Amino acid sequence: VFILSRVREAYDRGLSNEDAVAHGIKATAGVVTSAAIVMVATFSVFAVLPLIDMKEMGVGLAAAILIDATLIRAVLLPATMKLLGDRNWYLPRWLEWLPRLEHEPAPPKATPALDAA
Repeated sequence: VFILSRVREAYDRGLSNEDAVAHGIKATAGVVTSAAIVMVATFSVFAVLPLIDMKEMGVGLAAAILIDATLIRAVLLPATMKLLGDRNWYLPRWLEWLPRLEHEPAPPKATPALDAA
C-alpha cells in the first residue's frame, strides 16, 4: 500500500506510468528495506529459541519477509505495473460506489520577486 500510494500520487501529478512507478519505488525503497531488515532480524531471533515450533516460525517468517522485500517489491511489482501501463488504475463499473480519493496538488513553487530598480 505504501509503495502504491507513492506511485499513484506521482501518476496523479502528471508523470507517465513508467516514470511514476520508478519514482514510487525510489521514494519508498529506504523505508521498505529498513522495515524488512528489522522484521527479518526480529524473526531470526526466534530461530535460536529452544522450542522447535518457534524455530520453524522464526525461520519461515524471516524467509517470507526476505523474499517479499527482494523479489516481490523490487522485481515483480515494478515489472507488473510497467507491463499493465494505464490499466493499473482501471476501476470496473461495479466498483464505482467506492470513493475516489484525490491527492492535493503540489504547492506552487515560489518565484523570486524581480526588483524594478
